[in-house]
Amino acid sequence: FFYRYWFALKYGCQAAFKQNNSGDASETDPPNFNQKQAIDVVTDINMLRVFKTFLETTPQLFVQIYILMEHGKNNFYQYAAIIMSFCGISISMVDYQISLRKSLPDKDEFHELPKLVYLFYKLLTITSWIFSISLITLLSVRSSVILLIFLWICGLSWTLKQHTTFCKSKKMEYLYRTVVGIILIFTFFNIKGRKTKVCISVYYATHTVVTLGILFIYMFWKPSVIKEIHFTIVSILTIFSLVLGIIFLVVYYRHFHPTAYCRPQACSDEADGEAGQKDRVEIGRFQNFIMQ
Repeated sequence: FFYRYWFALKYGCQAAFKQNNSGDASETDPPNFNQKQAIDVVTDINMLRVFKTFLETTPQLFVQIYILMEHGKNNFYQYAAIIMSFCGISISMVDYQISLRKSLPDKDEFHELPKLVYLFYKLLTITSWIFSISLITLLSVRSSVILLIFLWICGLSWTLKQHTTFCKSKKMEYLYRTVVGIILIFTFFNIKGRKTKVCISVYYATHTVVTLGILFIYMFWKPSVIKEIHFTIVSILTIFSLVLGIIFLVVYYRHFHPTAYCRPQACSDEADGEAGQKDRVEIGRFQNFIMQ
């Protein structure tokens, strides 16, 4: 993060204080080249925040909910922490989407209404899914672990199939794909910038089937925990947030999702420290997203 923030400040200052008669930039550089570099670095920072959120905040949230349901000790601070965690995860996705839109020339700006719709779509679908995983964990920890590993393998397989080329080294590329596979356990993540109508439909259809399957298992087995009030509350919240989340998803992708993606001639990212090179390859941002 320090590395990225340094370059964000560097390019941001160059864009803000650059004089018209300055000879720092090459003649082949567009006028707003430094500004685009700053936006691209900030976009990468927000992507790293998304990674951190799903590798750190989401597991902690999952454990919080499990402990709350397992021990049944109601505490205002626990509920507040859970709500804030859900909001933090969703806001990190919105921040990333805002930066991504700014970094891609053919995408429209993210206005206030699309931001709200996207926020509720992510918040509600993630909430429903984490509640579902918490319920299956309460029933059987082993089953929960098997389910999460299976979903991670499916997400990783789909990521490997995309043949991403975002990182400079193979090791970092496979690490990137591994992390994306973890993110895909909890929410959909478009890694290639392509139309994903079929993929996202299959993804959330699978989540819906698994969620309903978990609730039916509880109803069929009738474990002792089903008599407790928290199961009823969690079940209602799970179904309610799932239905509303799908509605917001449909509204977003029908009315607010950009249909134009980056053009092949769009200016590409440069590796950190190579901005002064004259022979730049003009490729789309999605073809080489991670700069390091």
